[in-house]
Amino acid sequence: MRLRLLAPAKINWTLEVLGPRPDDFHEVKTILQTIDLCDKLELETAADLALETTSEDLPPPQDDLTMRAARLLRERMGYSGGARMRLTKTIPIAAGLGGGSSDAAAALRGLDRLWGLALPHERLVELAAEVGSDVAFFLRGGTALAEARGEQITPLPDAPRTAILVIVPPLSIAEKTRRMYSLLSFKNYSDGAASDRFADALRQGRPLKESDLYDVFGSLALQTFPELQTCRQALIQAGADAVHLAGSGPALFVLPRDEEQGERLAGAAADAGAKTFVATTMVASQALVVDQLSD
Repeated sequence: MRLRLLAPAKINWTLEVLGPRPDDFHEVKTILQTIDLCDKLELETAADLALETTSEDLPPPQDDLTMRAARLLRERMGYSGGARMRLTKTIPIAAGLGGGSSDAAAALRGLDRLWGLALPHERLVELAAEVGSDVAFFLRGGTALAEARGEQITPLPDAPRTAILVIVPPLSIAEKTRRMYSLLSFKNYSDGAASDRFADALRQGRPLKESDLYDVFGSLALQTFPELQTCRQALIQAGADAVHLAGSGPALFVLPRDEEQGERLAGAAADAGAKTFVATTMVASQALVVDQLSD
């Protein structure tokens, strides 16, 4: 059997940090959204586990989240077979777009089917939480509230279909997530109200506004990395209403009013040395497609 799955990127409509946890992580409250900027994962039954990828920037296969998820599933289920996995990367790496976590979730979903395990969703969520904090979200996709370390997921009504321009500045940050969290202080912690307001707007079917979006790392990232400020200024000068950080960055995103504005903003970002990706919000049914391929 051969399967192909999408592994979509995400943005955070909101991202709040409530405070530190005893386990050295942070308590977060965030509303996540899949978008149709996707990696692709192909799976085929094999005697052992193997991972091929189109990207030279990923860690060695044995350290990749996709392989870690596959090994964990096989070990916990006592499965004796394997799979040949081919990962085609499109999502920029370590940009705050969740690509690695999404790839791992695709591996869990796909191998569960490939190996005929038929695990309940709750069991897959438990395994996902062991792989990484964001992995559980990608087992559902669409629009959802994530709490605790990010692994406690509550589905929300789908956000309105929204065009998104993703901008990836020419900036690489070593141990990016750890560094961004190290910048937080007590004054940056919040009570989750911004995420609650956004969730209420979705439940009530109210239109979303730029002012509803919030990311605790937004101003910190701009202050810390001049390259982000340069890119943001170029977008604002080109007419962007607002520029948002994707997760803990360094990717940014804007919500163009129309195609013409999107093209103008993409040009401004390119002039500032950034890569751009045109995307649209993706509902859960689109994010979780699994195709069976002919041999």
